[in-house]
Amino acid sequence: MPVVLVHGVPETPEVWDELRPLLGRDSIALSLPGFGTPLPKGTTATKEFYLRWLTDALKEVDGPIDLVGHDWGALLSARIATTGVVPLRSWVMDVACIYHPSYVWHDLAQTWQTPEAGEAFMAHALSVPEEHPQSTATAMRGWGVPGAHARAMNARLDRTMCDAILSLYRSATPNVFADWGRTTTTPHCPGLVLIPKADHVEDPARSQETADILGARHIEIPHLGHWWMLEDPERSAWELTTFWDSLD
Repeated sequence: MPVVLVHGVPETPEVWDELRPLLGRDSIALSLPGFGTPLPKGTTATKEFYLRWLTDALKEVDGPIDLVGHDWGALLSARIATTGVVPLRSWVMDVACIYHPSYVWHDLAQTWQTPEAGEAFMAHALSVPEEHPQSTATAMRGWGVPGAHARAMNARLDRTMCDAILSLYRSATPNVFADWGRTTTTPHCPGLVLIPKADHVEDPARSQETADILGARHIEIPHLGHWWMLEDPERSAWELTTFWDSLD
């Protein structure tokens, strides 16, 4: 029963590197197209494209799968769980508040969703050096990403990733639930919603409500933020393996 890990934005699969050795089981960290890898020619990087891509990628894995998604990877994982098209043993997501019917995108997402403003933001991000107060690395450190990983995220940000981010967020207005909520059903396999309470985009009450909508368990982690798997990989691994062990 492999663990499949799906990263978010603006990330690559290396976000899972500290966690994977602590899981005590086989794991696969997928790389979303456009995030450290090329986008297929002619592709528009919408949420529907990534949903189809992830569905196809998971069908290539011998299951049943324990699926873990972070950030946009969490939204895609929740959607996979509700469709039932891939045989999952379990699924885990964070930022479940973003999947809530009444969610309003955070300020940075709204900038990315705005024509011209999003392009200007990305042009600036690509032009400033790592040590600049407005660099991606500086922002990541401020959000709790350890220094080495913040520098790595900054280095991997390129034009392909920037364009993919803008396209992805613009495909999800006014929110994710507006499209996917119309056909959301309770998954047939167990789910867990992680709620790191120090996450700058988290809304614990809405995340708990989303867990209820999806028939999932939820657990709050008071001291961790958005990049919980990097901030405290030991605690993160413990939460995940405890959940999986409860299913055996």
